[in-house]
Amino acid sequence: MNAFIAVVLVCANSVPQEACTDERASEVRKVRVANELGCTSGWQEIIARTDLRDEIGKTSYLKTECRRVKGAD
Repeated sequence: MNAFIAVVLVCANSVPQEACTDERASEVRKVRVANELGCTSGWQEIIARTDLRDEIGKTSYLKTECRRVKGAD
């Protein structure tokens, strides 16, 4: 069985989307999910509970990624 990590990156509007990485993001949130579908949901609630919620769409944007966990059974 595969496992995945859902990653939400918060990057400043001045950072091009392709350059929005873990290293350049102002905030990185990660959570283990059971499948790729799990990567597409839940991040809205995570961000809504932070102080970042007021900046999204104004001075920053979100980039989501789904990463396969290596060695998962």
